[in-house]
Amino acid sequence: MFDSFNRKIDYLRISVTDRCNLRCTYCMPAAGIQLKRHADILPYERIVEVAAAAADLGIRKVRLTGGEPLVRRNIAFLVRELKALPGLSEVSMTSNGVLLDLLAGELKQAGLDRLNISLDTLDPDHYRQVTRNGEISRVLAGIDAARIAGFTGSKINMVLIPGFNDHEVAAMKDFCRRNGLQLQRIHHYSLHDLRTARSGLEAERPLSCSICNRLRLTADGKLKPCLFSDLEFPVDFSDIRSSLERAVQAKPQHGIACATRQNWQIGG
Repeated sequence: MFDSFNRKIDYLRISVTDRCNLRCTYCMPAAGIQLKRHADILPYERIVEVAAAAADLGIRKVRLTGGEPLVRRNIAFLVRELKALPGLSEVSMTSNGVLLDLLAGELKQAGLDRLNISLDTLDPDHYRQVTRNGEISRVLAGIDAARIAGFTGSKINMVLIPGFNDHEVAAMKDFCRRNGLQLQRIHHYSLHDLRTARSGLEAERPLSCSICNRLRLTADGKLKPCLFSDLEFPVDFSDIRSSLERAVQAKPQHGIACATRQNWQIGG
């Protein structure tokens, strides 16, 4: 699929839940959030239907996000169903890693191709501070479990927070080198203003709008053509193909701001 600005759209990010077992300061408010009702979240069968139609239209890569995807029960079933779809070359996942020590083997057996693991600091106290309730030992155990399960080329997603962890980049690069991981630095940004995604710090994400190849499916069944836009379209399950084409053609040339969704509802 090509959008109206001739960008090839071949990557679908699927948020499978708005729930998370951490409360990171840059993602969720300290007071907590109002979660979607279970009845409002797409069942796996519906997600697979959307992914199948997307693959028919040229989507080649799917990434599962959240919230935290591993808190959704039987997530390996969804991975297995997606891997069976013709046309998809990769099914990957972004996770905070807290439950990976329990699920890495099952995910690998289901066919998951690649993992991105969120880890903003190697300091246990700093980790507890930024996640509000997290223990870094669980994430490190998850990274070990992923390696033992056979995952290669895993990435560490490090959100750069000026004055908090930007001085730790060298240490994180060394950690990744020693553990066969790739470091992906992400600007600390607000969805309410794209300008916050551009700072003086060197980072790999977010991508420039000019090369964006992404479409997003929210956990409650909306297609978002742009992370920094309020545009979203409910999936018409009687004509999924047209829903996808409509969302792609509505993709703006440049993002500006999203005021109707929060980070945990989109998955980055």
